[in-house]
Amino acid sequence: MPGMALEKPHLFENTKEFILFLLFCAILLLIHLGWKYTHYRDFVSKPFYYTYADVEHAYFKHKSNYSYQVLKVVDDEGRHFYTTTHRKEPLEGKRLRLQLFPDERIGFWDYAGTFYVKSRIKKILASGHILKERLYHAVEKQHASSQVGSFYKAIFFAAPISKPLREQIAGLGVSHLVALSGFHLGILWALLYGGLLILYKPLQQRYFPHRFALVDLGVVVLILLGVYVWFTGAPPSLLRAYGMISLGWLALILGVALLDIQLLFAVIALLLVLFPSLLVSMGFWFSVAGVFYIYLLLRYTKRWHWVIVTFLVIPIGIFILMLPIVHSIFPVTTPCQLLSPLLSLLFVPFYPAAMVLHLVGAGELLDIPLLQLLSFSCKNSEHLLPLWAFAVYVGLSFSAIRYRLALYVLSAVALGYGAYLFI
Repeated sequence: MPGMALEKPHLFENTKEFILFLLFCAILLLIHLGWKYTHYRDFVSKPFYYTYADVEHAYFKHKSNYSYQVLKVVDDEGRHFYTTTHRKEPLEGKRLRLQLFPDERIGFWDYAGTFYVKSRIKKILASGHILKERLYHAVEKQHASSQVGSFYKAIFFAAPISKPLREQIAGLGVSHLVALSGFHLGILWALLYGGLLILYKPLQQRYFPHRFALVDLGVVVLILLGVYVWFTGAPPSLLRAYGMISLGWLALILGVALLDIQLLFAVIALLLVLFPSLLVSMGFWFSVAGVFYIYLLLRYTKRWHWVIVTFLVIPIGIFILMLPIVHSIFPVTTPCQLLSPLLSLLFVPFYPAAMVLHLVGAGELLDIPLLQLLSFSCKNSEHLLPLWAFAVYVGLSFSAIRYRLALYVLSAVALGYGAYLFI
């Protein structure tokens, strides 16, 4: 009819096509898992195994009459695991020649994710990531507080943080701001694309007006973001975000509907086929849940003013809807977590400003407000959502894809649960 806006086509023409795509991905996933299982059987059947590994994180644990060091490492085959040693010298950031002693107590799903294995250090080498170490040092020297330095290394390079700092951040309800995810990658996309567009437009108008900025700059920005994801070690939430941005860019070029829940499911399916270890990654599934609820909210607020959606619906809605999901795994609740929507909004200008300040060597300018924020202390309580309630909530969430009433019920349940937690 005249005056009506044409709706963009969906990624899949019909439900049957979408289901066939998911089935095809499921078959590929099973094949990849079978291949991975043969590697697992080969690994646990050996009495010992030699490998080189990089220490991602190390900390000391003390008992009554002795202490030991816990190491979180990733080896050259891409396996992530924990091991321990009685060596006294700090090993974080070092490269080790390890003799591993695997056994049948390591389950397949442990092997696919992160597992513990006994080991013996045969040789300690210098870090194999010289550039990363230099960047770490460049950030650290701009801060008198090691806590603040650790915070910035986490939000810039996905560096691990200490347990006390992790608990403080969780108490503020902003763990999603510290763990690199789509939030960070979206900001980086906007900065890189916007910056390059300023340089590109005059050249395009003069030399190649037939070219499209979305295509040319999109490829460049995706390559740069891909290098960044690889450099940070490709944490699961960042990997999911990169997949979403890549497929979203492709959808824009092809003229396919971007705000389509099928796009999210397609990305999840493709990433699981390529990286089966994501099946057992909590960070990945929390990231997926966050994006799912963003899609859900945007689906029913298309006609709302963008200011209301951006500054109220998304930050507050995601915080409320994610409460039952988060508390199905993490029981800690503090009143400080109510600051989460506001802090999420403030993080949008804070993140690029912090990057610019660190690039010019003035990263310490934001230390005082950051230390004040990290010093907030609230009484905490614990409540873990029962498994049956979690299952009902997830079922209701999927129902909300199709039924607006289900979204209203879902929102009411999440809001009631939030009131129960905080009041």
